[in-house]
Amino acid sequence: MRDLTRLELVTEAMRAALEELARTAAHALNGLVDEDWGRRYGRQVRLGKNPTRPKTRINTTGADARRLLEHLSRNHPGLLGGPQVQALRQILVQTYYCDSTGRLRWRDDDDDSGLPPSAKRIISPYDLTARYARRGQVTRWQGFLAHVTETCSGDGPNVITDVVTMPATSADTEVLPGIHTRLERRGLQPEQHLVDGGYTSLVHLEQAEREHQITVVGPLPGNPTHQNRQGEGFAPDDFRIDFDRQEVTCPQGQVSKGWHGPYPTSSLTAAPLIVARFTKSQCQPCPVRAKCTTSRDGARNVGFPPRKLHELQLRNRAEQREPDWHKRYAVRSGIEGTICEFAHGHGMRRCRYRGQAKAHLQHVLTAIAVNVERLSRHPPGESAPPRPPTAFQDYLDQQGIPRLRSWRAAS
Repeated sequence: MRDLTRLELVTEAMRAALEELARTAAHALNGLVDEDWGRRYGRQVRLGKNPTRPKTRINTTGADARRLLEHLSRNHPGLLGGPQVQALRQILVQTYYCDSTGRLRWRDDDDDSGLPPSAKRIISPYDLTARYARRGQVTRWQGFLAHVTETCSGDGPNVITDVVTMPATSADTEVLPGIHTRLERRGLQPEQHLVDGGYTSLVHLEQAEREHQITVVGPLPGNPTHQNRQGEGFAPDDFRIDFDRQEVTCPQGQVSKGWHGPYPTSSLTAAPLIVARFTKSQCQPCPVRAKCTTSRDGARNVGFPPRKLHELQLRNRAEQREPDWHKRYAVRSGIEGTICEFAHGHGMRRCRYRGQAKAHLQHVLTAIAVNVERLSRHPPGESAPPRPPTAFQDYLDQQGIPRLRSWRAAS
């Protein structure tokens, strides 16, 4: 978050604490609040992109917050337990630190003071569970993350079957097992579950098949090696694996000298890893070593998941190269329209309540409203009519010019 956004946060936390004290124990503010404080915290503050004297504002706001907390600690210790006063204390600690002389200093990612990670960083004095998150270079938000599941069978209106609300900093892959468990408990588990690439992992694909008999359809994450990224050299997929003999053969015919693992990973969504090692004596004389490894000792390690997961990985990657897979997966684009309907038609991105539990209640009620609206237009058993083509799409069809049937196909 920008420094100015964090300054607005401290200012708003200060204002919220003063509001709480004025409402519950106004006498505690006597002799403390003056005209300057009235001007700084008497109304909501929005600094804009280029405020005047930003460093002065940072120092002044921090000093005011420290003075308020010290005043309460000395004279009214019983008031330190108020929720807004506690929020101010936590926000002050995450935003400032005391140097060796006792002066407040602004925390920065670029120095040793360090900001707390996003998963722990408070972004609102009114909701201490909300978090700031970023996906890619464009998508940023504050609050929580909603995951929506709906039917797409084509024999009736699409009905939302599950909604889950998670912390904004959580990974999409974390929610998939819970979704399948709830769908099975309700008797709504599908044969196939079309998901975005953010939800797919080998561990969860295997778990869905084994525990719920659900085939998860979605693009698996690519291989992160530099050979795959650059499109040249020998990637792990170019090595032949013999699980029975616990050997790996490289493209030049060398057989690995070591087989270690599987090693568990720190992530619950990452598959265990087996590592096969080729020695320095094997790799250094190789005439194409530069295409294989850049390690200093010239050796190469090849990592891959255990046999069952490896076979699942190969099968899924092969299916993703088939036109039928892309045609089937294109149906998933409908959920993007549902998310748009939630956000723009029902205001789901503007929570009316504070806290994850109440935000989830809002998401569930929104899903119920969407289902009622859809079912009232098209009763069960009656298929929803397809969206009519636009004028330009009609023109393309009349001229025999092919066009994309799904926006997903353009990516």
